[in-house]
Amino acid sequence: ASSQGLATSRVAAATTLRGPNYRLPLAPPAIAMKIKDAKKPSFPWFGMDIGGTLVKLSYFEPIDITAEEEQEEVESLKSIRKYLTSNVAYGSTGIRDVHLELKDLTLFGRRGNLHFIRFPTQDLPTFIQMGRDKNFSTLHTVLCATGGGAYKFEEDFRTIGNLHLHKLDELDCLVKGLLYIDSVSFNGQAECYYFANASEPEQCQKMPFNLDDPYPLLVVNIGSGVSILAVHSKDNYKRVTGTSLGGGTFLGLCSLLTGCESFEEALEMASKGDSTHADKLVRDIYGGDYERFGLPGWAVASSFGNMIYKEKRESVSKEDLARATLVTITNNIGSVARMCAVNEKINRVVFVGNFLRVNTLSMKLLAYALDYWSKGQLKALFLEHEGYFGAVGALLGLPNFS
Repeated sequence: ASSQGLATSRVAAATTLRGPNYRLPLAPPAIAMKIKDAKKPSFPWFGMDIGGTLVKLSYFEPIDITAEEEQEEVESLKSIRKYLTSNVAYGSTGIRDVHLELKDLTLFGRRGNLHFIRFPTQDLPTFIQMGRDKNFSTLHTVLCATGGGAYKFEEDFRTIGNLHLHKLDELDCLVKGLLYIDSVSFNGQAECYYFANASEPEQCQKMPFNLDDPYPLLVVNIGSGVSILAVHSKDNYKRVTGTSLGGGTFLGLCSLLTGCESFEEALEMASKGDSTHADKLVRDIYGGDYERFGLPGWAVASSFGNMIYKEKRESVSKEDLARATLVTITNNIGSVARMCAVNEKINRVVFVGNFLRVNTLSMKLLAYALDYWSKGQLKALFLEHEGYFGAVGALLGLPNFS
């Protein structure tokens, strides 16, 4: 039986509860100094993170434009700003996450609002064409991008949009963006949080966590795949390991097993399913707990282990299969993260990435697992802007190319 099995039926999807307001940390001096002294790039200001499944975009909307600037501003720039800030949806797949907007912050000496937009990577050519239609290239702007897609689609940006990408390392951008977002006020709310009483669905609560002193920190970035970083300071971090079993695996397997068409649909099905109908638990093998090695009966011994039996396959539902897939992927991520935390001697683990978007179920599974299997030594932390740190890190790189 796997010693890293997680609770399955004991942890339910819960409502999102806001913790009370708390004192937000000030920007670290080094970050504040760099931003203050940075050369101001010309508008518009974008940062892009082009992942294997999603494109994440951060856009800075200036709100301190002078009358002189407004008079000199070209129509194409006004058009882009109006289009991005007056819509919450772009085409059939682009979404602006309005609830994540950071209001009235100062960046590179300008006041403005920071917007967060996402759309499927497969629709990137449409985005590039939109930029061409709005004469984006005539603005002579710098477009900083990170993620594997910054390399894969570089030629498309050049040939279709007449745009030159400045490519930035995705792990550098992830760390820089995470530290920056945590250093600014999220409109009076807490950016970082954890789940108290994660093992008790009735009492489980989302609570604010103060990251005033963030180091050391283990960062588990869950996108299509998973990368794990040990962060000891803003300039001292390394990639520890990773796994190919991530959010893309969950959606891919769910699509095969259930016929679902989207991440949201897969999560909806999983929330209604029971993974124990597909998984083989310790109690299915031992008739109860495996006391000698401290394995409780509810722990997963074999993911999808019950599916070797014909009668089990005939009775299992698509919702059960979706739930079992979610639990399997989450189990593996939690197991690898715990081993890395122990090896690196780090007791705070922050999970980020778009796999966690609207995925409270997995967050609670991770929170419970780390607490249970570490006997309370490890704490799972989460961040409100979970999937946008790479895009913000790319945005922060703008002055280097101005």
